Amino acid sequence: MIWYYVRSSIILCILITIPILPTQAETTADHSKYDELNKTFSSAPDVTKACLKCHTEASKQIHKTSHWTWDYLNPENKQRLGKKNILNNYCITPQSNYASCAACHIGYGWEDETFDFSAEDRVDCLVCHDTTGEYGKPSGNAGYPADYVNLKKVAQNVGKSSRDTCGACHFFGGGGDAVKHGDLDSSLAAPERELDVHMDALGADFTCATCHKSDKHDVVGSRYSPTAAATKGYLMRGEQDHGNTATCRSCHDNNPHSAKHEKLNQHSNKIACQTCHIPALARGGIATKMSWDWSTAGKLTADGKPLVKKNEQGQVVYHGKKGDFTYGANIAPEYTWFNGNVRYTLLSDTIENPEDILKVNAFEGSADDGISRIWPVKIFRGKQPYDPVNKTLVVPHTAGKDDDAYWKSFDWNKSISHGMKAAGLPFSGEVDFIQTEMSWPITHMVAPAEDAVKCAECHTKNGRLQNIKGVYIPGRDSNEWLDKVGWLVALLSLIGVLVHGGIRILMHRKKD
Repeated sequence: MIWYYVRSSIILCILITIPILPTQAETTADHSKYDELNKTFSSAPDVTKACLKCHTEASKQIHKTSHWTWDYLNPENKQRLGKKNILNNYCITPQSNYASCAACHIGYGWEDETFDFSAEDRVDCLVCHDTTGEYGKPSGNAGYPADYVNLKKVAQNVGKSSRDTCGACHFFGGGGDAVKHGDLDSSLAAPERELDVHMDALGADFTCATCHKSDKHDVVGSRYSPTAAATKGYLMRGEQDHGNTATCRSCHDNNPHSAKHEKLNQHSNKIACQTCHIPALARGGIATKMSWDWSTAGKLTADGKPLVKKNEQGQVVYHGKKGDFTYGANIAPEYTWFNGNVRYTLLSDTIENPEDILKVNAFEGSADDGISRIWPVKIFRGKQPYDPVNKTLVVPHTAGKDDDAYWKSFDWNKSISHGMKAAGLPFSGEVDFIQTEMSWPITHMVAPAEDAVKCAECHTKNGRLQNIKGVYIPGRDSNEWLDKVGWLVALLSLIGVLVHGGIRILMHRKKD
């Protein structure tokens, strides 16, 4: 216990001193000495213009990345994905809500479909390269920084990306800390070894870029087309993984355990590393959202403000703008066969059976396809609006100052009419709600080896893998009567051996 407090104090001291550390020593350049940055900037794009005088190709490189376009073509099934094309079951979609959602875009001024994706000065260099911790982009500001941001100070103190800069968006995806992912939240800003053995602030201290390497600003690691079974040397062998090499086996090969634990290596062709080495979701003390029910939204207080309810832990379990929520912390993931292919339900897809739970995304894979592994996932469960006449999911216009925005009018018909018009899609005028599920692969919060999942947690009747089909798991798949017969045969064999031995001894004595 004493060591815990000492360690926490050391980490806190490190965090306090970060802004005054000489970060330029790592970049080999002190940006405060550049004349271009020694002036007061009237706007954020002016900072980018100054950056481009030295980093002449940076914006052109950014323009080719999905971080900029929010657009991605899945090479396997040819689905047009990316943030601006898919829907989810938490915030639903940035379409018609860009001014708010662009707080997590690496650009300035994305308010609607007229945004100029070719403008070089609209690239936000600071959001990824700030080292001061003072840069912020508020919701509703179309991706521009907050008024309080000292652009000159931030521009003079740029450096490499960090867990803080990446986490400013990825820790808070879905509108809050730990909402979307079960393995990414602000507890990873300076984690201890027990939370993540790789990101341990006083150990290996991996940043996001240690695994998610970049080439010309294009960062590997796609949520839309993940790699389920990469091996060490994947890129060196010239094999194609669609730019997604941020995998365990990029460093650890298919036999990561020592000869002493060779039995564990035999599992690697069917089980993802994460299945054993990430024993629980939300292990950093911050609960992750597990469900979001939009159908209950719209309740207001007597003075017309959205009703808000909290539980004993202080978590918002109901908000008039968004509906009901449930949470989970330090809970076991769910598990599925996964071969790396993910298929999404898009706006253009017809919902055949609205009474069934709709999978917003579906992980493909099976026990016998030769390439799938058992993966841990967080399944986010929701209830969201859809068009019962056209049988499609819909684009609700939620954020905004106009009267059509749901968070102002609390009128689903007006909100969805506006959103579908912005998306260029038909809307019948009817609104209903459908139950949905969305799966997220768990890859962060890797526990130390001593905290990995124990054998008995899977090899038992009601263990972690009780719902995994198509494979025989000793201990889980035993048959009561077969076991009894087996034990009876073993007992009879033992009796036979004892009787035989006894007879041999008696015969030997009689002979003597």
